[in-house]
Amino acid sequence: MPPKWQRIADELARQIADGSYAPGDYLPHIRELVAQGKGSITTVHAAYKALEAEGLVISSRGHGTRVLPQDAAPESAVSGLGRLNRLKRTGRPYGPRETSTDHVVALRSCADPEFSELLGIELYDEVLLRGRTFVRGGKPTVVALSIIQLRALNAVPELMQKERMPRFWQELYTERTGVEITADPEKRGARLASDDELNKFGIEVPSNVAVPVLVLRSVFRDEEGPIEVWEDVYRPGMWQVGGE
Repeated sequence: MPPKWQRIADELARQIADGSYAPGDYLPHIRELVAQGKGSITTVHAAYKALEAEGLVISSRGHGTRVLPQDAAPESAVSGLGRLNRLKRTGRPYGPRETSTDHVVALRSCADPEFSELLGIELYDEVLLRGRTFVRGGKPTVVALSIIQLRALNAVPELMQKERMPRFWQELYTERTGVEITADPEKRGARLASDDELNKFGIEVPSNVAVPVLVLRSVFRDEEGPIEVWEDVYRPGMWQVGGE
């Protein structure tokens, strides 16, 4: 059974979808739901944060939580681990109004010393790249890249398929090998966007203009060591929201 905060979020999301809460309406105050016995302040707050991360509502201090129009531009996106948790919990790879594009699957030599160290491989060893750009409400929100050790292909050859896999590859890996994959804590940082990332976001700026972006990175491990590095680059001006 999903956690209580997720059950609250799912119930409210259904009410938003069926029009019980229309765009511009305010959801009940958190304390109202607490008084109704829905859960603690922390639980209800987590549900509201999940709805905000999905682009369904927007919260502002002193004003409450308001339902957004379906074509509203997203201001936040969940973390990579948040998407993974949603996929494990619900089987849904995408949130409301979300899809992905620019899918890339390729074998490459790893020429980046930082990623080589994270994966525990030698510089220029071959790795598998899987990339995609998440889009919500017609707006690119996150450029995501997975760098995967080739040993994962022994158990999950489907990783070489460009199409979206019906199940998350790590679940298939564990099912077929009996080996669990765990995630290190997400690390957050900032850097300047590359020209390729700006192109994927559809942002045009002069070549001498620097555009900072938020970056989240997760390292996944099996019993042999690091097996995947997953990096999310957020559209400039967007916030990352966890808790999903």
